Amino acid sequence: RVTRRGTGMGSLNTDALIEEAHKRTGLTDFGPDTWQEGLGVLVKSLNEESALNARGEELMAGRIVDLLAERLKFEQSWKDNPSIADEKIVRPVIGIGLGRSGSNALGFMMAQDPNRRVLRSWEAHFPSPPPEEATQHTDPRIELQAARHKAERAEFPESGDKVPTDPRGPTECVFVLAYDFRSQLFEAWGRNPSYSEWLFSCDMTPAYDFHKRVLQMLQWHCGPKDWFIRSPPHMHGVFELGKTYPDAKFIQTHRNVDDMIPSEAALFSSLLTQLSDDPDEPYIGRHLAAVRVICLERLMAFRDQNPEKFFDIGFYEMAEDVMGRIKALYEWLGDELTEVAERRMEKWWAENSAGRHGGRSYDAARFGVDKDELKQRFAFYHDRFPELTRKR
Repeated sequence: RVTRRGTGMGSLNTDALIEEAHKRTGLTDFGPDTWQEGLGVLVKSLNEESALNARGEELMAGRIVDLLAERLKFEQSWKDNPSIADEKIVRPVIGIGLGRSGSNALGFMMAQDPNRRVLRSWEAHFPSPPPEEATQHTDPRIELQAARHKAERAEFPESGDKVPTDPRGPTECVFVLAYDFRSQLFEAWGRNPSYSEWLFSCDMTPAYDFHKRVLQMLQWHCGPKDWFIRSPPHMHGVFELGKTYPDAKFIQTHRNVDDMIPSEAALFSSLLTQLSDDPDEPYIGRHLAAVRVICLERLMAFRDQNPEKFFDIGFYEMAEDVMGRIKALYEWLGDELTEVAERRMEKWWAENSAGRHGGRSYDAARFGVDKDELKQRFAFYHDRFPELTRKR
């Protein structure tokens, strides 16, 4: 059991958070009640295990109320516009694989294609009301999300050089899954071992049902409808994800775990040091190593059953010849890579190369992991993809 050593009082109250969301929105219908179990487990874990300081508790309470309020507004929009349910999500392309493996850069590259629909940051955090094509570039929610990004940079300054952000740019599906409180987003909120145990054993179907409804709402009046979405945490729910989108195609990004685990742990640490006076960096590294084994094992099992659905891109080969891999990807998909898309991708890459984001080296021992041990634990992965995980 983790002993609390923070300065917070462990005082988050589920009922009070729900009531605050009701007051903020004036709404009462959360839709299907599948979110309740995860919220209860999360709040208990935050109170008893996370060692949040007072500021951490304040921030977490605010984030939870934000999620609840947006879910209320989403359900109201869904009821007000029943034709949204008729929208079809056809052959989404889904980025999946280890965190810190180039998935974020891939998402921004795909977003440069004007024929490709991505989950934009402002849409993930404010999906309701449904966006309109005519106002999608001037929607006031863009400025709301820009202000949130600015506040997050002030709260978590050390994370600024690790993950590029843009309110109009693509973001991870982890934020959408959070509306059902079945999301690895909360892994970055503190030491939550009991929540993690619940998350990795729960049925992710309700979260992906909600995820699909969000995509339906976002594309209803705002195309295009050829989706590219991505999130490393899709690995642990990949079987439920595959059932939700049976015609999906997957792009798996790869990186040597020796580099990935310390890099991901450093990102988590930059967040947790602001939320807790005792972030326990060794726990972060050991926990990430353990859950990434689970994630990769599930993903490999899914791949074994669906090999034709996967295309691979390595972190190191992306750095060497990104457009070569993008062109090969489009050929595999059977999609046209237009001159406009290619020029925009080349421009983005020149301005945001991997050397600027995620190119640093981190000490594995600082995060409680040994590189020789990592090699052994992840040998099943490195041996399966030797070229894609080989350091250059």
